[in-house]
Order: sequence, then structure tokens, then C-alpha cells
Amino acid sequence: MLFEKYVDVSSCSNYRIGGPADFFYIARTVEDIEAAVQEARGAKLSIFILAGGTNILFSEKGVRGLVLKIANDGIESLDGCRIKVGAGVLMKDLLGYIVARGLSGLEWAGGLPGTVGGAIRGNAGAFGGEMKDRLVEVRSLDIAAEKPVIKKRQKSECEFDYRMSVFRRLASGEIVLDAVFQMEERKPELIEKDIQDKIKYREERHPLEYPNIGSIFKNIPYETFPEESKAEVSHIVKTDPFPVVPTAYLISEAGLKGVSSGGAMISPKHPNFIVNYNHATSEDVKALIRLAKDRVKEKYHVELREEIEYA
Repeated sequence: MLFEKYVDVSSCSNYRIGGPADFFYIARTVEDIEAAVQEARGAKLSIFILAGGTNILFSEKGVRGLVLKIANDGIESLDGCRIKVGAGVLMKDLLGYIVARGLSGLEWAGGLPGTVGGAIRGNAGAFGGEMKDRLVEVRSLDIAAEKPVIKKRQKSECEFDYRMSVFRRLASGEIVLDAVFQMEERKPELIEKDIQDKIKYREERHPLEYPNIGSIFKNIPYETFPEESKAEVSHIVKTDPFPVVPTAYLISEAGLKGVSSGGAMISPKHPNFIVNYNHATSEDVKALIRLAKDRVKEKYHVELREEIEYA
């Protein structure tokens, strides 16, 4: 068998929370991914696709079936300013690559954790930029079909939306394999400066001193607020990439900064982060998620929606 048994997935999560996976496999090539899917299907195992583990809340009960970690990490220069990037490439490594070659277009991602595949799946974004902005096409493996098949989608076919794509809508039905990006030429020192500015911003404002999985909730589109609440939040609206109200502000105004449950805490530094400050469990985190949802709905009459995923 290809797979390891009873691997503690807490070591694969930025949260350091989790339990044993029945089966675990690190796929370092597209061929590895295909072989793992074939073996899992033959053994009638469910498949959980793991990217960088930067936005996953695992349960201490573990994960049934196979946890398939995508780790194909090649970057290939194509014609002009196009590059082909494996889904398992870490975002920080991709940024290092584009700086060295004077390729601009992803500076907004400075300090963004995780892998390229995970970022594409959730259409990650910050500072007004999103993964979709530079994408040309994405290859994926459709594992929901009777026979797994590789698909190629142009950007227009990927159904990108705010922190969403066709790959996330299909849950574990497709695995992002690689993608082509169209970049622009720019002086490397200017690219590096912009990236470092974003990293500094994150270091100053995010609670990176504790295990965390980034923003727990999506920001709220301003247009979805009821009229009676819009006046209360109009001064805080920002464009990212359309008018939104930062969820961190809503949680703060609901009086939840620094509130804890067990070993988890709503960060006083950035209230849209729930940090693992003292051996938190998944239930500790979930209790604070429920509390934030209830308090924000009570005060502003809007629903918070998770940006993280559960496993």
C-alpha cells in the first residue's frame, strides 16, 4: 500500500489541532496524485485533499479515509511572462521565484501562507488583489467521475468569486494540479519592496506569535447589510476587491476582543483571528465561532460566513 496509517494531522495544520488520519499520503507529482486516487478508490476510501493546512480546522477525532497532501512543487517558465506552477508550490516560494525573474502581478500576496493550489481553490486575496487576477488556466483531476480524468479550464470557466471557485464548490470532487499565470516585467527591487511591505503589514497587525489559520470569517459585502445597520458601518467600508465591511471590526464592536474558550482566544490584535494560545481543542475554537456569529447577528443583523474549512 502507498499510504501511511494513523498519521496525526495536527502536525499538518497551522493550528496544531487535530487527530489521526486513517490513511495519509504525500503526493509529490501528478502521477503520485493519480496513483493515490486509484488506490483509494480501489479500497473504497473517502479522500480529503490537503493543501498547506493554513485554513483547516481538524477535529481531535481525526479524519476517516485518506488524507491526500498535494505537494507537487515545480515552477516552469513558458513563453513571454507566463509561468506554470504546481499546486503544491508554497506561496512564499512562488514569490521568491517571481522576484528573482522580475515578474510582477502577485505582490499583494506577500506573507500569504499556504500553497498555490489552496490559494486558487479559495481565490485567496488581500490588498485589493486576488489569485484569479493573473490566472490564465488551471488543470485539475476530476475524481468524482467514474474514471478520474484531467481537465483544463480557462480562467473564465473557473467560476471565481469572493474567496470561491468551481474547485471549492465541488468540494473534494476535483484536485487542482497546476496553473498558468500571466505576469508582467518589472524591476526586481520594486517587486521585492512591495512584497516586503505586505509582509510587514501582516506582522504588525496579525497575531502570528500564536498558531492560527488566518481569518476565520469572510468580510461582509456592504450591500448585504440591512438599511438600519448600514449607517453604523459606512465609515469602515473598504474595497477588497468590492465594498466590504471588515469582519474584524464587527467582532470587535460586538465586544469580543480577547474573549477565550478553553485554550482558544479571539485575538485582541486582530479579532477575525481565533488563536491557539494554550493547547486549544477544535471544540474550543468552534465555541468562539458560534459566539462571534451570534453576537454579530444580534448587533448588525448579518450572517458571518466561515472562510476556513472543517475536517
